[in-house]
Amino acid sequence: MDIATLIGLVGGFGLIVTTVLMGGNAGGFVDPPSLVVVVGGTLAATFVMFPLKTVIGTAKVAMKTILFKSQDPQDMIRLITSLADTARKESLVALEKVNIDDAYLKKGVMLVVDGSSESLVRSVMEIELDFMKQRHRAGQGVFKGMGTMAPAFGMIGTLIGLVNMLQNLSDPSSIGPAMAVALLTTFYGAVLANVVFLPLATKLEQRSEEDALFMQIMIEGVASLQKGDHPTVVKEKLQAFLSPALREES
Repeated sequence: MDIATLIGLVGGFGLIVTTVLMGGNAGGFVDPPSLVVVVGGTLAATFVMFPLKTVIGTAKVAMKTILFKSQDPQDMIRLITSLADTARKESLVALEKVNIDDAYLKKGVMLVVDGSSESLVRSVMEIELDFMKQRHRAGQGVFKGMGTMAPAFGMIGTLIGLVNMLQNLSDPSSIGPAMAVALLTTFYGAVLANVVFLPLATKLEQRSEEDALFMQIMIEGVASLQKGDHPTVVKEKLQAFLSPALREES
């Protein structure tokens, strides 16, 4: 679980609520019609921008920012190095009996064991990598779209409120409260965009990059297995994917 996402969301809303309460008029920040305009309008625009299946699947995608099991790239490198050692001491066929939990790596190894050419193995694995990135970009796009639309509908709600206010200028005492309500939609839109939607899109983009790095390590690792590289060479080659700080931890 990625506790940082929860800390950010709870902390962001907590700071806003605390500031509102310190102002002494929390009730003035609650306006259901304004919330309906921002949330409803944002969702409506999102359904226009993206296919229904993509939008509905957004909830599952969002959970990836929280229920994310962090992986250590060194563990993957050690596993591939171990496979290289097994293949060198015995044979590539011996890898068929090795228990490999990662489905992506197992697919690549099985292709090698079956005698597939290096170009075919790399092509199959890279195609899956490309489609993984494409799927992830769809989820990121939904949140980026919502982050763009929320402030826009906040402004629309504000304009609606201003129009209603200007139509009732005969009562000066109502101008202040009406202006406050009109500005609430902008407030709601800004909060949702900058505390929820855009940060989640950025976190998903980071998760996608991490997944892609692991898959690239596995692609090169499988290619090294197929070439019969020495385990030490395999390890050094895969370490090149990591930052110097991570390499020092190995």
